[in-house]
Amino acid sequence: MSSDHLMRIRSDEFKAMSERVLRVTGLTSRLNVLPFEDEAGKAELFEQILGRPLPTSATVYPPFYTDHGLHLDLSDRVFINQNCTFLDYAGIRLGERVMVGPKATFITVGHPVDPEERRGWLSGGPIDVAENVWIGAGATILPGVSIGRDAVVAAGAVVAEDVPPASLVTGGKATVNRRW
Repeated sequence: MSSDHLMRIRSDEFKAMSERVLRVTGLTSRLNVLPFEDEAGKAELFEQILGRPLPTSATVYPPFYTDHGLHLDLSDRVFINQNCTFLDYAGIRLGERVMVGPKATFITVGHPVDPEERRGWLSGGPIDVAENVWIGAGATILPGVSIGRDAVVAAGAVVAEDVPPASLVTGGKATVNRRW
């Protein structure tokens, strides 16, 4: 699904996505109750969730939530803290050395604003996070956003527009606060 793409609810594509969401919700529920030290159990569940092994140098602390999993691309040395959510149907890529603070949320799908279309369609766009980015605790990253290399998204920021490289964005509607 691209940012200019709409998916009709009740279509074959939507049905397939919904079935995957139910399966992955079950898998993440199992993941989130494993003993923390059960590395083999976590690795097995991550492979089922992502459709491939988690990179060995990536760290993900449960609880961890995703709705699809197959479109979540985690690079080497990614760190994801506890209680993060990745709604990844339209695709999420986290570049090397990205750090994600607790309770961060990445959302790639939504609904049209028009009330006549809202219940009949999903809209969305991929999220791309470049290398060496830090996403602060409780930040929300919305559909179609790209975050440039070395950027910092402050805790609690809501990112609805692209973030330039080497910049700090803050606030309820994340705006550039500083550049380096």
